[in-house]
Amino acid sequence: MAETLVVNEIYVSLQGESTFAGLPCVFIRLTACNLRCSYCDTAYAFTEGRKQSFAEIRGRVHELARPYEGRGQGAGVRRQESGGRSQGSGVRRQEAGVGPNAGAGAAGLNKPSGIPIASSQSLTPDPCPLPPVSRLPVVEFTGGEPLLQPGTAALMRALCDDGFTVLVETSGALDISGLDPRVRRIMDLKCPSSGEVERNRWENLRHLRATDEVKFVIGTVEDYDWARSQVMAHDLAAVCPVLFSWVAPLSPEQQHPALRPVPAGQTPLTRLQLVERIIADAMPVRFQLQMHKVIWSPDQRGV
Repeated sequence: MAETLVVNEIYVSLQGESTFAGLPCVFIRLTACNLRCSYCDTAYAFTEGRKQSFAEIRGRVHELARPYEGRGQGAGVRRQESGGRSQGSGVRRQEAGVGPNAGAGAAGLNKPSGIPIASSQSLTPDPCPLPPVSRLPVVEFTGGEPLLQPGTAALMRALCDDGFTVLVETSGALDISGLDPRVRRIMDLKCPSSGEVERNRWENLRHLRATDEVKFVIGTVEDYDWARSQVMAHDLAAVCPVLFSWVAPLSPEQQHPALRPVPAGQTPLTRLQLVERIIADAMPVRFQLQMHKVIWSPDQRGV
């Protein structure tokens, strides 16, 4: 029997989160999740979906990617990782000769008159370089929880073989070690307000690589304090980019009765307060908003 997955939706849009934010992306949203986070905005993926063969899914991805073929991809989307906590693992930089401002000096910045800017040759070498994104769109597996379905890893490997940059958004509650090393794993560590903090699989931390990303979804003061403690205790910023993502309030249409309540006694945190704490504590992390919710209606599907 042909290999299959239960798929909620496949569509092309802009990547709204992670260090890949803003790039064209084909999303493969798989059905089912083993968690019920308080802030989940895709509860429709808990049960909705239909079984599709690998060939059907792969064919749809190639169909959506076809308009991007031969569009001069490559240098404009190269990504290099600044190494070490002092640089902040979540911080990207463009070096001379790379990107839209090539030739304007290190980091692609225009050189002010009389102020010397180091060349790319004089910059500290990156100990954790990320490979370039050489083909657009990127492809992301999301959910639901994409790792719940046993065939997911095989399809990811096939799409890597096809030359795509493959990402997976995963809750951190399941084993990530068996995925193809070419897959960029964007792994949550669930904070207290999610109601699922006890489901974090701490063994995953030892499998993290420089090409992975760790995301903390933060909606309360308690979330921030907990996330800050984990970043420091495990020295996460020295391993891979760390994302602090603000919890966007759910619309009435997104509120699902199965979601866990926010635990009692927690203090909500606005996005401004989150940013102020990140700066005040000199946290080596990348703050992010869900870009797609700024562009489109927060409850719009297929974007």
